[in-house]
Amino acid sequence: MVVRLGIVGMLPGLLELEASHLEAVASLNLTGFSLGAQRDVLFDVTSAELSRVKSVIGSSGMDLVQFGINYKECLFDPDESVRRHVTETIHRGIEVGVELGAHVSLIRPGSLNPSGSYNPSPDNHRPECRERILETLRSVAAKAETEGTTVVAETHMLTLMDSPETNAELLGAVGSDRLKVVMDFVNHLQTLSQVFDSTPRLNHIFDVMGPISGVGHYKDAVVGDGLVLHINEALPGEGELDLQTVLKRWEAFYPDGYMLLEHLPNEKYPTAAANAHQHIRDAGVSLH
Repeated sequence: MVVRLGIVGMLPGLLELEASHLEAVASLNLTGFSLGAQRDVLFDVTSAELSRVKSVIGSSGMDLVQFGINYKECLFDPDESVRRHVTETIHRGIEVGVELGAHVSLIRPGSLNPSGSYNPSPDNHRPECRERILETLRSVAAKAETEGTTVVAETHMLTLMDSPETNAELLGAVGSDRLKVVMDFVNHLQTLSQVFDSTPRLNHIFDVMGPISGVGHYKDAVVGDGLVLHINEALPGEGELDLQTVLKRWEAFYPDGYMLLEHLPNEKYPTAAANAHQHIRDAGVSLH
């Protein structure tokens, strides 16, 4: 059995990427990475600049696994002009990701909470939001089909795409194999028991979201202190989750697929990578 391991982090902005940056990632025995860009970069970047970045990537022998399309807007904003603006950004991001040879481009559903794309709002779950996000996602999927690439949505229990079941239902309604979700299992832990006794929940997440995933994010989870429930991300191996089950289920669906370490300070990635390699060995899974 084989998986691939990469990283979201340790790298500068798109146009600042140099060979030395990728050498530092490769030194952790990682073969893939993520880059991203904001709207102003996406629309201002020249073909010559993209060609230089692509050359750096090609010379490294590493895979650009995930191209993050960065924006603040919500895909189901009630203002049509806002939705049109963010759709244009995503379309351009898909083009840039394809030109760079990215395996997938990443988008986020967003939130009607103005404080952040992954912050909750009761308005996110109104019936009309479903129709608006489907309109946006269908446009994104059509662009991905035209470009011959795959787009993945980073979903979370605090967003409109709040569960494995919701994700499967919405992608089924879009009806395109070019639109998938990120297998970010930590984002779909909902209760205390699902953290402390994680195996059943992880298996359920993989049962529902496994067939519709395009890339995986590899991390752990802990329950934080406080008088309400706080489920926090953790460095792999420093939390409560059954990560052997994660690796075995991922490999069963995607024997050549990537799982990416993310959301850590740069100095933590060496430990995260070492732990992930140990987990892979313990799970009886081979590293590509």
